[in-house]
Amino acid sequence: MEYKEFIGIAEDAFPGMSGEQKNRFEALDSLYREWNGKINVISRKDIDGLYLHHVLHSLAIARYMSVQLPEVYSAFRDHAGKDAIKVLDLGTGGGFPGIPLAILFPEVQFTLCDSVGKKTIVAGEVSKALGLSNVTIVNDRAENIPERFDYIVSRAVTSLDKFMPWVKGKYSKGIFYLKGGDIVEEIALTMGKFRMPKGSIHTWPVESWLHDEYFTEKLVIFIENICN
Repeated sequence: MEYKEFIGIAEDAFPGMSGEQKNRFEALDSLYREWNGKINVISRKDIDGLYLHHVLHSLAIARYMSVQLPEVYSAFRDHAGKDAIKVLDLGTGGGFPGIPLAILFPEVQFTLCDSVGKKTIVAGEVSKALGLSNVTIVNDRAENIPERFDYIVSRAVTSLDKFMPWVKGKYSKGIFYLKGGDIVEEIALTMGKFRMPKGSIHTWPVESWLHDEYFTEKLVIFIENICN
């Protein structure tokens, strides 16, 4: 997918983007090609799929908000200053989903965390080149981060039942998790293990927005804060 096709989809889903936001999205292609040649954070066979497989996949979280949680989406777009929303992207790798979301939501403060140093180098250099003042990079494990966030976002770093202990006490409102495959048993296990009430985990198929076979069985999972 080329930038022109990407931005058409993005503008339709998220109207009102500024010229600066569009320029930043356009710059992602050259920046990730450059840095991926130095430090491999995206499969070299998949770099041509950057906009579809990584940027739009990340933005599926925002699309889920706009469709299913419009009040949250509005807050992400409008809250700034002392009221700015704080988000932790755990296991960010080279910056997904954090960097695309930080471009889309410039008033939200994002902390991008990964325990692998070379990956945070890429995320840091890309965010610096884009001029993203709302992004902080942390090379550490989740349990060592003292701060508490409003939301956590992540892209399939592990199974949900293993992920939940990592973020216990670190968020106040909810988790947006990108995951694929048949997760019915995984969700049931997680709910039972952490005594989560019925209705606390919500799923949304990405292919309801992005009609490409790549997104078959890929989901946005929203976990309400009921276990902290």
